[in-house]
Amino acid sequence: MISLNAHSIHKEKTFQEHLVSQLVTGEGYLRRVASTNYDRSLAMDKDLVLRFIKETQPNAWERLAQHYASSADATFFKQLERSLKSRGLLDVLRKGIKIVPGIQFTLCNFRPASELEPRRVAEYRANILSVMDEVEYSEKNGNRLDVVLFVNGLPLVTIEAKNLLTGSTFRNAEQQYRKDRAPAGEPLLTFKRGALVHFAIDEDNASMTTRLQNGKTRFLPFNRGRDGGAGNSDIENEHRIAYLYQAGPWGDATFSRAVLLDVIGQFMHLDVTGDKETMIFPRFQQLDAVRKLMAHAKANGAGNNYLIQHSAGSGKSNTIGWLAHHAINLHDALDAQVFHTAIIVTDRVVLDRQLQGTVAQFEQTSGVVKKIDGTSRQLKDAIARGARIIITTIQKFSTDHLKELSGQAGRTFAVIIDEAHSSQSGKSAQAMSDALTRDEGTSDNIEDVIAEYQRARGPQPNISFFAFTATPRNVTLERFGIKGTDGLPHPFHLYSMRQAIEEGFILDVLQNYMTYKAYYQLEKAIEDDPELSGRQGQRKIARYASLHPTAIGQKVEIIVEHFRRHVMHALDGQAKAMIVTQSREHALRYYFGVKKYIDDQGYADLKALVAFSGELEIDGQKWTEAELNGFAETELPGRFDGFKPDGTPYVESYQILIVAEKYQTGFDQPKLCVMYVDRKLAGLQAVQTLSRLNRTMTGKYITQILDFQNTIEDIQNAFRPYFQGAALESMSDPNQVYDLEGRLHRFGYLDKEEIERFAQTYFKRELDGSDRPRLEGLVRAAVARFEADDDEGRQEEFRQLLKSFNRFYAFIAQVMRLEDTDLEKLATYGEWLSRLLPNRQIPPEIGITEDMLRLHAFRVEQKEDGVASLSPTDGEALPGISEFGAKPYTEDERRELSELVKSFNDRHGTNFSEADMLRFEQVNREILDEDLTEMLRNNPPDVVYSAFSQAFFQGAIRMFQRDNEMRNVVLSDPEIRATATRHFFNRALREARSP
Repeated sequence: MISLNAHSIHKEKTFQEHLVSQLVTGEGYLRRVASTNYDRSLAMDKDLVLRFIKETQPNAWERLAQHYASSADATFFKQLERSLKSRGLLDVLRKGIKIVPGIQFTLCNFRPASELEPRRVAEYRANILSVMDEVEYSEKNGNRLDVVLFVNGLPLVTIEAKNLLTGSTFRNAEQQYRKDRAPAGEPLLTFKRGALVHFAIDEDNASMTTRLQNGKTRFLPFNRGRDGGAGNSDIENEHRIAYLYQAGPWGDATFSRAVLLDVIGQFMHLDVTGDKETMIFPRFQQLDAVRKLMAHAKANGAGNNYLIQHSAGSGKSNTIGWLAHHAINLHDALDAQVFHTAIIVTDRVVLDRQLQGTVAQFEQTSGVVKKIDGTSRQLKDAIARGARIIITTIQKFSTDHLKELSGQAGRTFAVIIDEAHSSQSGKSAQAMSDALTRDEGTSDNIEDVIAEYQRARGPQPNISFFAFTATPRNVTLERFGIKGTDGLPHPFHLYSMRQAIEEGFILDVLQNYMTYKAYYQLEKAIEDDPELSGRQGQRKIARYASLHPTAIGQKVEIIVEHFRRHVMHALDGQAKAMIVTQSREHALRYYFGVKKYIDDQGYADLKALVAFSGELEIDGQKWTEAELNGFAETELPGRFDGFKPDGTPYVESYQILIVAEKYQTGFDQPKLCVMYVDRKLAGLQAVQTLSRLNRTMTGKYITQILDFQNTIEDIQNAFRPYFQGAALESMSDPNQVYDLEGRLHRFGYLDKEEIERFAQTYFKRELDGSDRPRLEGLVRAAVARFEADDDEGRQEEFRQLLKSFNRFYAFIAQVMRLEDTDLEKLATYGEWLSRLLPNRQIPPEIGITEDMLRLHAFRVEQKEDGVASLSPTDGEALPGISEFGAKPYTEDERRELSELVKSFNDRHGTNFSEADMLRFEQVNREILDEDLTEMLRNNPPDVVYSAFSQAFFQGAIRMFQRDNEMRNVVLSDPEIRATATRHFFNRALREARSP
């Protein structure tokens, strides 16, 4: 026989009762009875509202009572109701209400940043948290809500709770809100006026929404995550959603006084975009990240590094904004301020407007946020004046204005990095550290000065770095990760790609993956041509075949017909496609091929655009992107989307975008539903390219990829390190810096005495005009020994080892204190030497023509078709830094170089060779430091080209100051100069974006 208790334990009421009792006994909630305490028309507990007002603000209430006598209560609630309707509950809780004659009432007291003011601490503790269950809220019907949470009698949270043992889940609760909880005419459920957030829960899962819209209501997961994916982990002797109502390893409960009032006071905000209003309530990983980061900083102070690996779709801009505002209000256990200033830095040349707007809208006190969208002098002034939150690009720290800044070592900074890359070992990152730690030197001893420089590269006690990225490299993990029990660095906080996919914030781009293989036979018209033998010849033959009209024609047919049959009608006809090609010439030939096929088939409803940088000549004719598309390059994103900035549609619509490098990364177009890949992809480049597809929008549920170059296994291998959370196989061995140092000296080009003399001059406190020639003379002695060596192989090996030493030293010196000034001397000397070394010679181009080869047969066959999605067990650690290599010229770059030389000579009657033109490569090496590399990596080409071209032109003038013929051509021929600049820009772009 089943007892009553055993039977009732399965009822939903049991779970609901457990939730309420935990809030009462564990979190100090006051339990109230809905039938007697809840006012349906006002959606509040009037008795508790008055109790809070009279107990915490007796003088204000006495003034009200004197002025309005017996109608004081009615007047107060009338004005409160009016304010709730016009301003919304969130604003009322934060700012209170006023009643004539100027009587101010506070409805909620938030935790003060410091406990040095006992009165404010007491006010915060006087807030009354209460809970009601079985709340009959409607005057229209008998509808009830399972649980409602209040602060000072005003509703904050409504909850529908389901019991898994009865066969209902949180999904049933969501449907209940959609179908049976219509907000019209219901004060408790009205957007902004009523409860701030609505939770649907069962014992295992939770979701929430801030706006009920009947069938259109969208719930967001509010789960901790489980084994790297969605859901919640087991909790011993408790339900998996116990984090909502009790403290644990996750910290305070979400519904605790500490968390819930913090969310209302410092997290929630109303986002207004056009005529659309959205109430933002933090998702669990956002709230968890900010609170855990601040708890660690509170306990450990400044001087720590934090890596936050949050996937695309995590709401990073909001998390950064919340983190910055919390950081400047953080006090330690002794009530000392932990951070005086929070600086949000980005590698993007154009500041992320969304990030700026997000941070600024959290600002509750005018002037707290300073956006540095002007000059570096503006940045210097903001730091010097002690601005609380600064938003800037990292490049501004490298200017002379910031070199004048000193006296900051006594202040503490929370540096929040918008997108953590290896740029954090670059010159701008070093300049930032210098600016924030610089004090006047105390020693004139050169060895002491050099030691100061070296120490400045490493961790600084007054700076904490909070580095955000979805795809950390190995250097990022080592630089910012926190060591685990295995001795290896890990992210401090993780919201994985897998969890974002499973929770529906991004799409799984590998869910529909189809590969094709191109087969061709090439008949040699010139048998046994030695120039076509070996791997180099094979690559050229393959490129020739891939550009052949027959090859492109067959692929174009597959692409266009697939798009028409399976994709273009999605999203009510708004679906878009991207064709990713291997070079600018491929992009251009694909464009002509697609356009011809569309015209031949009479597909008037289909149009294509092409994106490539600069001017391109094929078949004797020059082309630019703007000429082919019929509008400026800057208009392309909007034209492809189909809508003007003011929201009105363009007359013509475009469905297909053909790209080569440009728009492969950093391009956000949610309407992209399919990608056609005809280039080799690997590593992080593959992840970033294919992730253009993962953006969500209404009606977009699946994505497709057709790949002509890669296998499913190739792509899965690229995604594995980032799917569930980045990890390292092993730490990079810092002793490699000594291996590199020893290998460099063994070439015989370096002289230790010259390096020492260079350092004695370079590290003087004040350099004068005669120092630069002396420094350059010391370096040119090594250049002369390098040039005297006729072994080009040794020269190239030295060149690459020198570059590797400079980069590895810059990285390892940031991770640890090296305390070896000889390394600092070699690194500084090596940077100068790297810029002055002559360029390597490039073999002449091998041209392949129809006379040399004929395409005998070509066909494209489908190979793999299926799901490439990774499984929960998939994962792969990143290797430590152990290999150091070069980036040789590509086939495309050699061909462009040959055309550039010919054009140069034809126009000016000169006899320049490719070797002469390759002297421009020296200019690239001089200007292409870590900072410019990151600018190229993280910005669209058309955005960063202007900065590159200015640096390149200035570098060319310096390079050719003694070569009148070359200098005159560079100065007097803008067209040739632009062509050369574009060529070496593309070269720099490829190197910067290589995996």
